Amino acid sequence: MKKIFKYLIIILAIILLDQFTKGILINLITGRVPAFAPAWELIPVPYLMAHVTDFFNVVFTWNPGTSFSLFRALGESAPIIIIFITAFVIGFILYYLFRRAAEYERLPLAFIAGGALGNLIDRVRFGAVVDFLDFHIGGAHWPAFNVADVFICLGVGLYILNWFLARRRCMRANKQ
Repeated sequence: MKKIFKYLIIILAIILLDQFTKGILINLITGRVPAFAPAWELIPVPYLMAHVTDFFNVVFTWNPGTSFSLFRALGESAPIIIIFITAFVIGFILYYLFRRAAEYERLPLAFIAGGALGNLIDRVRFGAVVDFLDFHIGGAHWPAFNVADVFICLGVGLYILNWFLARRRCMRANKQ
């Protein structure tokens, strides 16, 4: 039970950090934090908030698609379809995390679950995800992203690295 609690705290911390940063941005623009509202009625997109460096801006944009604005072409049904698919995937990740995962898989899965839940909360609240981190080189911009996306990417990268290292240890053990 103690192990599960540790990973639940990590997931909750990621969700809170993600929602806190998005809430600050919405509050700075609108002067309020809405509970539930159609996203596009609140703030025009994209909204440049601050030019931080020559390669980084803080912007405000709504992403009705998935990571990096994929699946925007689904139209009005996209948020509902994405919510159900995301909830199913999160459910599977949580089941695997708490029932079957090896120790080296747990932290990466907690990162992925926390980030996915943070973005799912936006989809349920607003019908889209708030993105605000904008990295660019000159006029070439990487798609804007958020804290939840950072943890999803960190989790996937860490999962792959841990899997590779565990496999390598196993291969060494088999040779001896």
